[in-house]
Amino acid sequence: MAQNRPCVVVQEVGLRDGLQSIAQTLPTADKLHWVDAAYAAGVRHMEVASFVPARLLPQMADAARVVAHAKTLPGLVVTSLAPNLRGAVDALQAGADRVVAPISVSHAHSLANVHRTPEEMVAEFGRMRAQLADSPTQLIAGLSTVFGCALQGTVPQADVCRIVTACLDAGADTIALADTTGHATPLQVGRVIEAVREIAGVRLTAMHFHDTRGMGLANTVVALEHGIREFDATVAGLGGCPHAPGATGNVAAEDLVFMLENMGYDTGIDLARLVAVRDIPARALPQEPLYGSIARAGIPATYPYQP
Repeated sequence: MAQNRPCVVVQEVGLRDGLQSIAQTLPTADKLHWVDAAYAAGVRHMEVASFVPARLLPQMADAARVVAHAKTLPGLVVTSLAPNLRGAVDALQAGADRVVAPISVSHAHSLANVHRTPEEMVAEFGRMRAQLADSPTQLIAGLSTVFGCALQGTVPQADVCRIVTACLDAGADTIALADTTGHATPLQVGRVIEAVREIAGVRLTAMHFHDTRGMGLANTVVALEHGIREFDATVAGLGGCPHAPGATGNVAAEDLVFMLENMGYDTGIDLARLVAVRDIPARALPQEPLYGSIARAGIPATYPYQP
């Protein structure tokens, strides 16, 4: 990594968020290849699986195996999603470094996604905290539908702050905020971060933006200006949510790295090698659309820009 540049973590979440809403199941061998290729490109944070029943999400039936493989790579921080206590236990046994619990602020989305109210999810989160109390595994409250909901519409900022407070009281190590349906605008992002920072302080650490309406990178810039230094993204902008109609695509990791490096931040990621990771979903999931401006236009000869 370059010296004297502020570091920003780009967490590749394609193997979880990128695959959860597609019909086809990516073979395990391709998942392991994806992990290896992203790691070779310099990615050191990956969310690789969701611990849910295979009958509900067959794409994640091999979660434990993918986590186990990822854990063989030195220095890789491995995150898994777990919507309940059973999933958290399974993630812990598999060796995940971090477990993120999806807690929707939207009542309608929460019922559709996990069949529980936000308050019931916070209670479950507390049980997860108790189970992981003696473990070094970090427990993250991943708040979804923070900026709006395709099912409910507006999500009041007061509701966001209330759930953040409840999650902290329940023992969250950190808070991450997600624009699950791509509703967020730059002005809104700044206001929400400021409000949550008043409650969570330095425990607000990460953002998860979707690029459904083309606002992903603009929202990222605002979050950077407000001190956020960890962002989720997916190779080729894959991703969505089965219970968030229209939420097509996370921020493309390639575009995010390009922007961050040109802004003077150090991601530690080789952009050309990251773009090459796209070959895996392109070959294995030929019916899935791939996104990303850098892949389409190419890496310019001036990259990275040195001010």
